[in-house]
Amino acid sequence: MSVAAPAPDPHAPRFRVRPPSNWINDPNGPFRWRGHYHLFYQHNPAAPVHANVHWGHVSSADLVHWEHHPIALTPTPGGPDEAGCWSGCVVDDAGTPTAVYTGVDHTHTGLGTICLARAADPDDDRLLCWRPLPTPVVAGPPAGHDVVMFRDPFVFRHAGRRWALVGAGHADGTPSVLLYDCDELTEWRFAGVLLDGDDPVAAAAFGDKAVGWECPQLYEAQGGEHVLVVSLWDGKPCGTGYLTGRLEAAGDGGLRLAARTGGRLDHGRDFYAPAVLQEPGRALMWGWSWEARDDSAVQEAGWAGVLTAPRVVDVHPDGSLRVAPAPELELLRAKRPFASGPGLAPLPVSYDLTVTARDRTTVTLLRAADRALTILLDPEAGTVVVDRSGWPREGAEGAAPATVDVPPGPCLTVRVLVDGSLLELFVEDRATVTERVYRGPEDVAELVVEGNAEVSAWEQVPPRRG
Repeated sequence: MSVAAPAPDPHAPRFRVRPPSNWINDPNGPFRWRGHYHLFYQHNPAAPVHANVHWGHVSSADLVHWEHHPIALTPTPGGPDEAGCWSGCVVDDAGTPTAVYTGVDHTHTGLGTICLARAADPDDDRLLCWRPLPTPVVAGPPAGHDVVMFRDPFVFRHAGRRWALVGAGHADGTPSVLLYDCDELTEWRFAGVLLDGDDPVAAAAFGDKAVGWECPQLYEAQGGEHVLVVSLWDGKPCGTGYLTGRLEAAGDGGLRLAARTGGRLDHGRDFYAPAVLQEPGRALMWGWSWEARDDSAVQEAGWAGVLTAPRVVDVHPDGSLRVAPAPELELLRAKRPFASGPGLAPLPVSYDLTVTARDRTTVTLLRAADRALTILLDPEAGTVVVDRSGWPREGAEGAAPATVDVPPGPCLTVRVLVDGSLLELFVEDRATVTERVYRGPEDVAELVVEGNAEVSAWEQVPPRRG
């Protein structure tokens, strides 16, 4: 089944990665192999609830045509992953694609083990069969550090060696990223703490709410700096952040991140656990967007969660995040735009909209008698305000508008990707806002642009070959 196949639920994204039914959460192991992108994800194949975690699997030659494959990783009865194959990455280990992931058994208390699974046939371009190793390469957290949360390995290369990051939290409430030397992938050595929440740059960027850092990811920017991405955990997901800095040799034979700046990775309410693929010349990122509707609606729909569009990430000279939609996404655009200037136009279920404002401009996407979904652009102030407060979510009465600050200038450009209920807003190339917005029966999906602005909008359609 293709990701772009028609969906019975009008809220279901048609062009983003998600399984045909049931549950999806964290993206795992984005990996390039023999000309194809492989993307894995946390998946419950039996129900749209967060349990019974396997690894789902899709692949693509161009980031828009995605093919579903059989489940890649399944919990092994009596094995170290009997209670779930949780988050991790995929690497090329001497010509064999290898999944490095978190396994938990039925007695775990937040402490995972680090497990490996090998591609059964490295010559299979589709990587359809995987074989787990029976014994973890890391049986638990390092002694002497009071670690109470331990999961989500990420493997990378630096200075001619292979290293791994593991997300952690400590008994005193301090989050951290642990470092391992794993030049031999079956032999791991604890190499210290890469960074923790006591770092002043991290504390200023993230605050003190998180008690653990999940899903650590690292990519190298074009200028040579590194960007550490973490998901902030305080007993539940509470946001994502990034730190820009340089990897430096540490006295114990490890590495430390000398952070110089950081901030929020996404300014929306519905983005978590991003995964990064480092390619020659660029880094790609996907995130998980969860449902923001009540459980009864999820059960009726029979599916929950979606992965975001792939994003190209880098850093600006000042160390701040650089982020933009992957250019391959333009393959989803219809042959002709449905809007090419300010005014009023009906909005399809899935679309790609760009607005460049030259003065204060309001963009309305949805409206009803008592509410509207609007984006206010103010180039002179350098602000973009997303007001989605009229769309409450389960357990909440909506939220205050999300405000994104960028350098002031004569114009300000935003790009909006909407696919069913998934809305992704890109502010210049500096920030994103990811939201789930469900159209109600009385809502009017209509593009209204008020102000001095240039507008172009395309419906997203089943992708043409590239």
